[in-house]
Amino acid sequence: MTAIRQSLCFGAFARSKSPEEIIAAAAEIGYASIEMLPQEHWQAVRDAGMDIAIVVGHASLPDGLNNRKNHDRIEAELRQNIDLAVDHGIPSLITFSGNREGRSEEEGLDNCVEGLLRVKGYAEQQGINLCMELLNSKVNHPDYQCDRTPWGVELCKAVDSPRVKLLYDIYHMQIMEGDLIRTIEEHHQWIAHYHTAGNPGRKDLDEEQEIFYPPVMRAIARCGYCGFVGHEYSPKADAIESMRASFDTCNVQA
Repeated sequence: MTAIRQSLCFGAFARSKSPEEIIAAAAEIGYASIEMLPQEHWQAVRDAGMDIAIVVGHASLPDGLNNRKNHDRIEAELRQNIDLAVDHGIPSLITFSGNREGRSEEEGLDNCVEGLLRVKGYAEQQGINLCMELLNSKVNHPDYQCDRTPWGVELCKAVDSPRVKLLYDIYHMQIMEGDLIRTIEEHHQWIAHYHTAGNPGRKDLDEEQEIFYPPVMRAIARCGYCGFVGHEYSPKADAIESMRASFDTCNVQA
């Protein structure tokens, strides 16, 4: 039976608790990873017996790979962070399409493909995943280009690398597309990382939001997914109680 390996996105939880408290609690609860946290805390996560599932691979979410003017900068940042990921046992880096700024879907796709082709060989050589993040352009990230799964899948197909995949954010794709389970089942081979949050509000995975997470998690597990699912939301109340509740909600097997 395949169980979900759960990860905690550090930032929002560390607003009300110290890094030491967050790391200790995550380990005690049973999290397999803490992700997207400053490098100064990486060793503490390792010492607590957890992995670091993913970190950001290049600067500037709105100013990303769909602008050719950014390619030199992003290539350099990705190469540097690929080396860092290898040194610290981090399997994946996040990449961003950037905002459209008037670019058509085709132009933005072509530019992102061109940018990723510059680094795909190095990512393959070093064994690091480059995960293009799917984000909603309706609520949180107006004008962001990689805002639908089919666009992201076409990107992966065009780059044609086992190391260029998607970060499928369940919260963001519920806003843009819905149809979560069918999409995951049809396109799971292109997904290397998942994020969660409650919708609306991007908060806890509780009964006051519209996504029923247990069957979504079971669908992910049924697909044979061996990576991590990271909880990326702002807790409504006590951060550690929220961490525990989300872990229990998503602690399912196929």
